Amino acid sequence: MRIALGLEYDGSQFCGWQCQPSGGSIQDALETALSKIGSSDIRTITAGRTDAGVHALHQVVHFDTGATRPASAWVRGVNSLLPDSVAVLWAHPVPDDFHARYGAIERCYVYLLLNHPVRPGLHSGKLGWFHQPLDLSKMQQAADLILGEHDFSSFRAAECQATSPVRRLNKIQISQHGDIIAFELRANAFLHHMVRNLVGCLVYVGKGKHPPEWLLTLLGARNRSLAAPTFAASGLYLAGVAYDAKWGLPIPRSVIGDR
Repeated sequence: MRIALGLEYDGSQFCGWQCQPSGGSIQDALETALSKIGSSDIRTITAGRTDAGVHALHQVVHFDTGATRPASAWVRGVNSLLPDSVAVLWAHPVPDDFHARYGAIERCYVYLLLNHPVRPGLHSGKLGWFHQPLDLSKMQQAADLILGEHDFSSFRAAECQATSPVRRLNKIQISQHGDIIAFELRANAFLHHMVRNLVGCLVYVGKGKHPPEWLLTLLGARNRSLAAPTFAASGLYLAGVAYDAKWGLPIPRSVIGDR
């Protein structure tokens, strides 16, 4: 039997999603809990591996098991064995040809940036931070220029393992909520550090270091060394993963509302 799960987690205290020899990953914690409920060794496949310090509002995984359990066991039972900062939101049986990673048709990330002279205290680890005023209009102009399918080599990490740097960026929406600026990015898939590198470049535009057209120059250059530094992980959230409706999976809730 194949089961799909929806998860949320605070990544602050984890070394990232992927299992590590020394433990300490979100996958380690989840698979340990699932294996206890399923009374056998269970391994998971995720829609997207998040880095250390990155959070999720709606991560999706699948796993195979021979155990017959009610959905409540895969939700409340597993949650009782997980750290408080990780929670299963739902469990849904799926056909054997469902795949959490390869079946995803769109992924949504949200980056929350505190734009204030003073760094966050209460929300440390949950927000990025930039102390100078930012021009949202210019940042949105820059974002609109790079929508569509492109080679995003200038925005991928050196250690990125993707076989191709080409991705289809469907949306970048930038909005302000008090002192917090929210960047919502949607694409068929993302390269390693792509969102954080894009946010860093948009901040450079917002503070006046470069004009909006600079992002087009970076796209054409295909050279990571010309772009802005990678922004902090703390403000990044995997907000949702979209699948074909035929699978019947719950629709992710939006952290900043639909547009």
